[in-house]
Amino acid sequence: MNHGRIVLTVVAKDLNLYFRNRFFAFITVLGLVFYIAAYFLMPRTVDEELTMAIYAPVMPPALAEALAEEGVVLDSQPSEEALRAAVASGQYQVGVVLPPDMTEQIAAGRRPTVQLYFTADLPPEFGEVYIMFVRELAFLIGGEPLNIETQEEVLGPDMAGQQVPPRDRMLPLLAVFVLMMETLGMASLISSEVEAGTLQALLVTPLTVPGLFLGKLITGTGLAFVQTVLLMAVTGGLMREPLLILVTLLLGAVMVTGLAFLVASVARDFMSVIGWGILVVVLLAIPGISVLLPGLVSGWIRLLPSHYLVDAVRRVVNFGAGWGEVASSLVLLAASAAVFVGVGMASLRRRFA
Repeated sequence: MNHGRIVLTVVAKDLNLYFRNRFFAFITVLGLVFYIAAYFLMPRTVDEELTMAIYAPVMPPALAEALAEEGVVLDSQPSEEALRAAVASGQYQVGVVLPPDMTEQIAAGRRPTVQLYFTADLPPEFGEVYIMFVRELAFLIGGEPLNIETQEEVLGPDMAGQQVPPRDRMLPLLAVFVLMMETLGMASLISSEVEAGTLQALLVTPLTVPGLFLGKLITGTGLAFVQTVLLMAVTGGLMREPLLILVTLLLGAVMVTGLAFLVASVARDFMSVIGWGILVVVLLAIPGISVLLPGLVSGWIRLLPSHYLVDAVRRVVNFGAGWGEVASSLVLLAASAAVFVGVGMASLRRRFA
C-alpha cells in the first residue's frame, strides 16, 4: 500500500469516527442550520434616517424639507401630551417641544425655552448631541444660522448612504464560529485516540508520523472548510470574489485544525476538550464581535489571528475588496496557520511519543 492510500485510509477512518460521535455530528448539523437561520432573521436593510417626535404650533415647511434632505425626519405630534406618551412608550427616543412664539422671541433677542424629552435608556452623551441639534434648529427657525464655518472630514471609509446591514456585518462572525466549532470535534477525536492508544497502534503499521499528521490535517481542514463554504454559499457570501473568499476560508480552516492539535495535546478527556476549546472559541470570536460592536476593543485585537480572517472576509463581502487590498491579512493568516499547525504537531507528538 503506497503512502497516499495510507493517508486516505486515515482520513476515511477519522471521518467515520467523527460522525459516529452523536454529539459532534448533531451539533455540526444543528450549528450550521442555526447560523444560517440567524443570518436570514437579521435585518437586511439599514435605516439611515434620524426620526424625532416634535410638537411645534408653528413649523416653517421649508425647515422640515431642509432637515429631511439631511436625513432628519421630524414626526409632528398633535399635542405635547401625545409627544410625551410617544416617547414614554419607546416609540421615539427623543421628543422636542417648541414654543409657539419661538420665531418672535429669537427676533427680539430673547432666549426661548425648548423642552426636550428623552427615553430613560438614552446614553447621556447622546442627550448632549440632541441638545446641540436643537440649538442649531433654533437658529435655523430664527433665520440666523450660527456664525461659524465648518469643514467636514470623514476618517476611514465614508459610509454615508452605504451602511452595511446587520446580518452582513454578522457574517464574518458566523464564519469564525463554524470554523471554531470544528476545533472541538477534531480535538476530541484526537484526544480520545491518544488516551486509547490508537495513534500509537497506527504507527506500528506502515503509516509514518508525517503521514498520520497529514491525514489529521486533511480531515480537520476538510470538515471546517466544507461547512463554512456552505454557510457562505447559502448566505450569498460568495457573490463577490469567490476565489478570494475560498482561499481565505481555507487558510482559516488550516489554522483552526492547528488549534485542534494544540487543544488535543493538553486535554485529557472530553470535558477538558470542551473547557479548553470554549476558551479558544471565545478568544477568537472577539474580532467578529468587534465588527458588530465597533469601539468595543482597541488595537490589541490584532494579536488574535482570527482578526485577519474576519478582516479579509468583511472587506471582501461587505466592501468589495480585492486581492491587493487584503493581501496583508492573507499573509498574516497564512503565517498564523503555519505556526499553529507546526506547534500543534510538535506538542501532540510529544504527548503520544
